[in-house]
Amino acid sequence: MWGWRRTAAASASELGPLETRLLSALWKRGNATVRELRAEGHASAAYTTVMTTLDRLHKKGLLNRVPDGRAYRYSPRHTEAEYYCLRLAGVIQRLLGGSAPSSAPLTFLVDAVSEHDARLLEELERAVERKRRELREKEKR
Repeated sequence: MWGWRRTAAASASELGPLETRLLSALWKRGNATVRELRAEGHASAAYTTVMTTLDRLHKKGLLNRVPDGRAYRYSPRHTEAEYYCLRLAGVIQRLLGGSAPSSAPLTFLVDAVSEHDARLLEELERAVERKRRELREKEKR
């Protein structure tokens, strides 16, 4: 279902303040050039700084870009909700890949979910069952 997360989770690491501001502006606007973002006050930094920052976001896989005259027009590759899913996926991948016993992050997750909302624990159980069925079906093929 969320297969795109694996490929982009690493690119959704913490962003700097200017990267965050520009990405937020693009979510609101849909797309823009460096000149448009600066003209609307989304970035007071120098033109080349904004251009470099947008290029960095593009290289991280967070923005699409198409030529627009002598410049580029940038647009978000993911919705804001998808981006935050990517960030969460990256955190979980780092937790599971760390040096702690593999069950420790899962135990913490179950504890945190049950403290937050017991109904979420039931949703988590259904999600685990759904994933087990998917894996069994995949093995049969």
